[in-house]
Amino acid sequence: MTSRLEPGDTAPAFTLPDSEGKPVSLSDYLGKSVVVYFYPAASTPGCTKQACDFRDSLAQLNNLGYDVIGVSPDKQEKLAKFRDAEGLTFPLLGDPDKTVLVEWGAFGEKQNYGKTVQGVIRSTFLVGPDGKIVKAMYNVRATGHVAKLLRELPA
Repeated sequence: MTSRLEPGDTAPAFTLPDSEGKPVSLSDYLGKSVVVYFYPAASTPGCTKQACDFRDSLAQLNNLGYDVIGVSPDKQEKLAKFRDAEGLTFPLLGDPDKTVLVEWGAFGEKQNYGKTVQGVIRSTFLVGPDGKIVKAMYNVRATGHVAKLLRELPA
């Protein structure tokens, strides 16, 4: 079983390539609040809905002091196509070897159509300016998740 992060834990550090191949590190966001969300695959229906919800809510999240980073096991080329097709304006990072997904507890056993499988666990984390987890949400739904997140954001 993958261990899960809890509020107060230090967010595991990472540096991953974005859709342009440029390295992006969590440490780039020290001093800021950031939403880090993990999704199974670019350009699939649920992941597209979730990414577009983040895109459509980005100004509101930014106004509340939050940046957004999306992480999936996709390679750079697929992320670039996804970004361009959906007009996404926040970093999409690729973790093809799933190291970061595992460190954040966002990869492991999950239920899929009644079967237990290994895969990406759709998860969202709020990371505070100090690099600590403020909120950890696992097995979130793709639809309606961003609206729920906005309602629950700490003031």
